[in-house]
Amino acid sequence: MAEAPVRVVIVDDHSIFRSGLRADLDDSIEVVGEAGDAASAVSVIEATRPDVVLLDVHLPSGQGAAASGPDAAGGEAVIRAAGPVLPTTRFLALSVSDAAEDVVRVIRAGARGYITKGSSGAEVSRAVRAIAEGDAVFSPRLAGFVLDAFGAAVGETAATSDELDRLSAREQEVMRLIARGYAYKEVAAELFISMKTVESHVSAVLRKLQLSSRYELTAWASERRLL
Repeated sequence: MAEAPVRVVIVDDHSIFRSGLRADLDDSIEVVGEAGDAASAVSVIEATRPDVVLLDVHLPSGQGAAASGPDAAGGEAVIRAAGPVLPTTRFLALSVSDAAEDVVRVIRAGARGYITKGSSGAEVSRAVRAIAEGDAVFSPRLAGFVLDAFGAAVGETAATSDELDRLSAREQEVMRLIARGYAYKEVAAELFISMKTVESHVSAVLRKLQLSSRYELTAWASERRLL
């Protein structure tokens, strides 16, 4: 039996680009929706519940969705609005910009990857499949920005170890799965524990790490390269 296609929403303010990208993606990708601004993007994403959102970074806000930031932060606002509601949906930034601040900002918001619009249809298709399977994907020239921003100082590593020491071994297992976008039911099945036990562990993890939501937990784990 053939694998089900990866369901994708394309978010970009240029309709011609969206049409061209849709045509260039291979048969393993099914485009289930499109949007041209942040406000409509959030509505489309919540309605279609895609596996992956291909998202431009510099995106017009539309009404309401990106009220907390400038228009140029529209893509980031979409992730912050839709990400917590649909934790299994992953976001792949696809932008003409290769500026370090754009890359870092959208990854901090919760994107799982960042590739440039110079990528071919085959490259974008491969990136979408990788993101859907839980990997992180970056154009080669952008990977250094991510490593510099999220990595690397010895002091940060020590601080991360101290934070992880607050969690039991089981809490660390639950933390990583939740941060990767697993639903509570999926975590329970993976670890052979009850849903109630998963909920208890998640509450303990958030309390010990002084976080308020699973979205913040994903951002926390991503910054520390724990995913």
